[in-house]
Amino acid sequence: MSLSLSRGPLANFKVIEIGSFIAGPFCGQLLADLGAEVIKIEPPKSGDTMRTWGSSRTPNGDSLWWPVIGRNKKSMTLDLRSKKGQEILKKLVAESDVLVENFRPGTLNDWNLSVESLSELNENLIIAQVSGYGQTGPYSKKPGFGSVAESISGLRNLTGYPDLPPTRVGISIGDSLAGLFATVGVLASLVARDNELGCGQNVDVAITESILAVMESIIPEYTANGAVRERSGPILPKLAPSNIYPTIDGNYVLIAANADKLFKKLARAIQKPELIDDIRYSTHLSRGENQAGLDKVIENWTITKSTTEILNLMTQEGIPAGPVNDVSDVVTDPHFLEREAIVRVPHEELGHINMQGAFPKLSKTPATIRWAGVKLGEHTDMILRERLGYTHAAINSLRDGKII
Repeated sequence: MSLSLSRGPLANFKVIEIGSFIAGPFCGQLLADLGAEVIKIEPPKSGDTMRTWGSSRTPNGDSLWWPVIGRNKKSMTLDLRSKKGQEILKKLVAESDVLVENFRPGTLNDWNLSVESLSELNENLIIAQVSGYGQTGPYSKKPGFGSVAESISGLRNLTGYPDLPPTRVGISIGDSLAGLFATVGVLASLVARDNELGCGQNVDVAITESILAVMESIIPEYTANGAVRERSGPILPKLAPSNIYPTIDGNYVLIAANADKLFKKLARAIQKPELIDDIRYSTHLSRGENQAGLDKVIENWTITKSTTEILNLMTQEGIPAGPVNDVSDVVTDPHFLEREAIVRVPHEELGHINMQGAFPKLSKTPATIRWAGVKLGEHTDMILRERLGYTHAAINSLRDGKII
């Protein structure tokens, strides 16, 4: 699949990304996908931790996560603990639109890079700060990983089965949500800056609050009625039928027919029209009260059919349903392939690497993937020379001093 040559809607914006792991760099990835020039600042020698993270690696031992979260970014090494490194960052900030960082609150102050001082250098600068608990509050100085934020914000308590300990979602969902909210904050701040506000502002993103934002109605459920939502496995209590069901070929299908019209269609499709008038299942409320029994009726039907047979019938009848795919199914799914939700990107070591595409899809200025994550410090010399006017001798001196 060819990659689009669109410059993207953020092509005229310059972003500096400092920090590591997922939340801040995911924001940088999204901004870069949308066309922003993102310069990722990494520690000399070690680089971003994401260069070594993940369970699968290339033949050379490099992370297969890095090509994704590092894509479309320029890599520059810089020791931000050193005075000279701090001075170089300030020069970059002075001519940039956005700074994204995800250190523990207070770290920038320790490095003489306070928000106040950076804003004085560039009043148009938008500073997005991502942390576990936010920049203020009694927990703000505590170390905060996404996994801990998922736990303290109530998500882990809802994940898994009621008779087993809490589990986790199979991805780092808390970090990714924080990266998304940071991106929303940056985009909103750019609009405000270039319209009525006329200057930059700070974007304070807590992973905990990013998780709370997607926790549906659990807070009013408790404060209004004292209801504490608990783990419920693959279902949402009282919403039926909507579950995964086994098939004769050893797979599962998800069928979601938890609306009156859809349920009537499903009852006829599985040749159980008598369910429509059965007092246990005739209304949304009664189906919720008899959820387990209804799921068993549906399961007794799906277990006699193949996955393909079930899904074809559901599509024919207009009932939402789908397979429970693993990644091998996802990467060969014709729908994902046609929409370029999975794309093939050049990779120096592997030749090419497949990864998820750039989303959302914009009709006139689409987000793109222009290159996979690059080698550590690949653009250091170019940035110093072309952006900041450093001479070859000055760059060598910085390298000799281990600043870069």
